[in-house]
Order: sequence, then C-alpha cells, then structure tokens
Amino acid sequence: MALTLDHIAGHPALHRCVRAQAQALIQTYETNPRLASIFATQQRWLMAHIGLALHFRREPDDYRKQLTAARFIDVIRENSVASRNTADAFLKEMLHYNFIEHLSAAQDGRIRPIQPTVNTLDTLAGWMMAHLHTLDSLDGANRLATFLEQPDALARMQPLVADGLISSSPVREPKQTFSLFTWLNNGGVVMDWLISGVDPDHAGLAAIPTGVVSIGDFAKWLKLSRTHLARKLRDAEDLGSVGWLGQRGNSVMWVSGDFYREYMTAQAVKLAIIDAAFVEAFDSPAGS
Repeated sequence: MALTLDHIAGHPALHRCVRAQAQALIQTYETNPRLASIFATQQRWLMAHIGLALHFRREPDDYRKQLTAARFIDVIRENSVASRNTADAFLKEMLHYNFIEHLSAAQDGRIRPIQPTVNTLDTLAGWMMAHLHTLDSLDGANRLATFLEQPDALARMQPLVADGLISSSPVREPKQTFSLFTWLNNGGVVMDWLISGVDPDHAGLAAIPTGVVSIGDFAKWLKLSRTHLARKLRDAEDLGSVGWLGQRGNSVMWVSGDFYREYMTAQAVKLAIIDAAFVEAFDSPAGS
C-alpha cells in the first residue's frame, strides 16, 4: 500500500529526508544544468512529463501512435498546461539541445516521430531514483532496489507519475510563494537550493536561516540574471516569505516558516503521487 499524503507530511523524518533529496537534485543540476533545467519550472516540468508519458505509451509497431509534435501539442492543450505556441517552442528547444530526436522516416512521410535521447532518460531516471530513495528513507522499504532490478521500471512508472501530477490540484495550483518561484526560470532549483541549506532542527523558527549569503553568487551559480533573481526575491520578501539577517543581498538569507512548510507540503504531495505510481506499476506493496 502506498504511503498517503498525510502519512508523508506528518512523518518526523520528512524534513531531513527532503533536505537530502534537494541536495541530490542540486547535484543533478550541477552535472548538466541545461538538461536539468527542463524540470526547473513547473510548466516545463509538466510538459516534459506529458511528452515522456506519450513516449512510453506509444505503440512501436503502429507509426500512427508514436510521439509526434502534433500529438504532444494536442495533449498539452487538452490539459491546459500551455498554449500551442509555448508547447511548440518547448519542443523546438528540446530538439535544438538534443534532448529529444527525430526517428527515421515513418511509413507515412508526413509523420515525424520523436523520442527522448539516452541522456534525457538517464536524467529522468536519476530524478525518479532520488524520490524513491526519499520514500525508502521514510519507511525502510526497498522501492529503489526494485526499480533498479527492472529494466522497464522507468517506462512502467513514469506515465503513472505524469497522470498523477497532471490531475493533482495541489500540483497545478500551488500556494502563493511556491507559485511565485515555479514560474521563475530555474525556480525549482532556487527552492531546492534554499531548502538544502536549512538545518531541519530550525524548522520551527519563524525565520529559518539558509546557506545563501549573496544574491550575486546565487544568481551566478544558477546562471540567472542577478536583476531577475533579485526582483523575484523582492516579490517573495514583500510576501514575508524570505528576508535577510543583515544587509540585504549580502548576509544570510532566511525563509519563513510558512514558505518552508509550503515546500515540504509540495514535496509530500509529489512523493505520494510517485509512491502510488510505484505500487500500481509493480502491483505490490512498496516494501515487498
């Protein structure tokens, strides 16, 4: 039986486990920032999951049911994730950076199937494994080992995860501060970095210190415009979600207890979706 949202959200080890998860995701970002950035804004993250689900659910022997630009854009619009132009631009960017590739010509020359490259699938597998490790850390089960033992584990799990994400109101309609960052380029990485520097023992504070001490250094690491990042942080400051222990931009940044809890709740929602997908994919309790 999958762990429920309430069970995950109330688990005493959640904060430490999610901090370790954030650190693991940051390592992925540092290995390949451009590829990891696919998952770094909510809209791109959802579009990527939809495209991957279409890929894994394709019927290789039926060229009409392959992943194509037209099918991708149709599903994006059906789920109100993005406009046609945004979805088309996303695909073109993925092709430009070789995150996806065209397959050889199909029987019907008008259809140009596409598929994710090996590097893209490896990054997705790393993302999935980081979350399975977190779940295992919460209950001592062996999801990650099961995942690694099954050659088709990613193909079995990912479409179910995508279904869960797309149909989740908390995912699609995040809280105010979390939403502010989900629309920032690399906003997911910004939040992961902030939380990765938080001592879980400080979780009960109203202003929780992070490891960020300079907007300039933070922006440089993220490969973001300092001005753009500073503007978003100012918006978050206006909400009372972040602040500085000393001089703004040149002292330790803090996050509010409310923002910290928003982040933890969002992670619990995502972990519950992933665990439900795991149980359905392997048709067995997580620990068996």
